[in-house]
Amino acid sequence: MKIIGLTGGIGSGKTTLAKWFAEKNIPVYNSDDEAKKLINENPEIIEKLSQLFGKETYKKGVYNSKFVASQVFNDKELLEKLNQIVHPVVFKDFDDWVQNQKAPFLVKEAAILFESGSYKDCDLIISVVADQEIRIQRVLNRDGSSAEEIRKRMKTQWKDEQRIEFSDYVIPNNLGLEELREEFERVYNELLKRFESS
Repeated sequence: MKIIGLTGGIGSGKTTLAKWFAEKNIPVYNSDDEAKKLINENPEIIEKLSQLFGKETYKKGVYNSKFVASQVFNDKELLEKLNQIVHPVVFKDFDDWVQNQKAPFLVKEAAILFESGSYKDCDLIISVVADQEIRIQRVLNRDGSSAEEIRKRMKTQWKDEQRIEFSDYVIPNNLGLEELREEFERVYNELLKRFESS
């Protein structure tokens, strides 16, 4: 089965595309959501993160993402250690999930597809790109983070120029949903033609 990597920076619109793929009965694995779930439920991750960050890591059994984010954003080494704990478990969870899917292709949605190395498992990669200021505004409207927090998160992700270089399809998302939908349909139909017979 073919694996399509779907990525884009925070506020790019990749989750909208993932939703549209799901509406067309294409299986979608949301790496970010699954990672959050595993961080809260996987005993191995819970133990290792608690050792790494201390007792504030989990409050009443719930992962304290704000605390951990405050620890890693200015400490690349600590961020690397966090990723070394979480990523292998997410990769295995994805592999297990793939075994149960039946479709011409499936989609792996991940904000850090390239940064985590999981792009290597993908047959094709779609990147959704948008101007930084547009992305910041979207996230401000969506979840109430401050512009400064959003910029910090952006710094931990690849720039669009880097993503474009390694992508098979690049979908621009500066104009709005109608234009995004048109691009999505074009790419979706190409993927169907390409993979339905294989």
